[in-house]
Amino acid sequence: MGRLRGGAAAWTAPALLLLLLLLQGRPLLGEPEPGFSGVPLQCNVSLDVAPEHRWDPVVSYFDPAFLQAAIAHVIDSVVPRWVHDVIRPIAEGIEFYVAQPFAGEIRGLCRALGINIGDGLLLNLAYESTAYCTSIIAQDSNGNIYHGRNLDYPFGDILRKITIDVDFLKNGKVLYKGTTFFGYIGLWTGQSPYKFTISGDERDSGRWWENAVAAFLNRDTPVSWLVRTVLSEADCFENAVLMLSQTPIIASVYYIIGGAKPNEGMVITRNRRGPLDIWPLDPLSGGWYRVETNYDHWLPPPPSDDRRTPAMKAMNATGQENVNLESLYTVLSTHPVMNQDTVYTTVMSATFPERYTTRIRFPE
Repeated sequence: MGRLRGGAAAWTAPALLLLLLLLQGRPLLGEPEPGFSGVPLQCNVSLDVAPEHRWDPVVSYFDPAFLQAAIAHVIDSVVPRWVHDVIRPIAEGIEFYVAQPFAGEIRGLCRALGINIGDGLLLNLAYESTAYCTSIIAQDSNGNIYHGRNLDYPFGDILRKITIDVDFLKNGKVLYKGTTFFGYIGLWTGQSPYKFTISGDERDSGRWWENAVAAFLNRDTPVSWLVRTVLSEADCFENAVLMLSQTPIIASVYYIIGGAKPNEGMVITRNRRGPLDIWPLDPLSGGWYRVETNYDHWLPPPPSDDRRTPAMKAMNATGQENVNLESLYTVLSTHPVMNQDTVYTTVMSATFPERYTTRIRFPE
């Protein structure tokens, strides 16, 4: 569920501007139809273009004033003040701490949006800290692997307006696909066609900001940036699992990965240095699906945030013989699996990459 780590900020000038823009209903992409779902903007980002300019074509779809106010509001609400004091002075030298293409992409987006590098870097760290989600991986009776996720965040009124599906192109062809928020260069959800799918769920191990900032200054990788790197570089399910398991990252996380062959699916429970647990699909023993929310699967979830039990009940009621992308979407639409903080739902399968589907959710 979406919970603020930095504490809610008072009504600052950016927050008031953002509120006014929201109340005015100022058009961004065209408002989605009323109801429970809307289709996100579909974007192309060419990896053949220099990182500083590859997001430029997407900028024109959005209202700059809304984006600037939204960024300021998210940063002020989520990021502790001491983190501002640490990150802002080093931001102009971002290339020293951040590898390419991420440093170049942040620099280019900040230029296009008219914000400083410090805000761009803080925004990306803010999104790393607040991702509460539900992910499900499942295998049907024919050995097909299906993968679905809900992504829950605070600031739903903002984020539903800037949720985008992105095809990342190389030599004019889709290298990988993902769902993100405009201005955020990481991916919590993505697909490498005919190879694997990935989602990430936050794992709260305490003292998030202290640990994450220390690891970031040590040049470790933000968890969602690793997802993009794996989607870009891993040539098969097995190599993707190795990269997700072994690459040092700035915070604990659950990586959920599905492949294109029977039994290729697992939940990887990570700390910053490596895997704590690998929980694979095991259809022969009844483990034809795995549900991961934001708690270690071997421990009971807290009663105040038990999305796991309703999701498992819905999966058991569906049955292995009936699981597919449509039924998985239905499971992810079950309360409280879908809740007031759910921003979007994605269902995907590496075997059927053309059926990758994201819907922006508008819970009652």
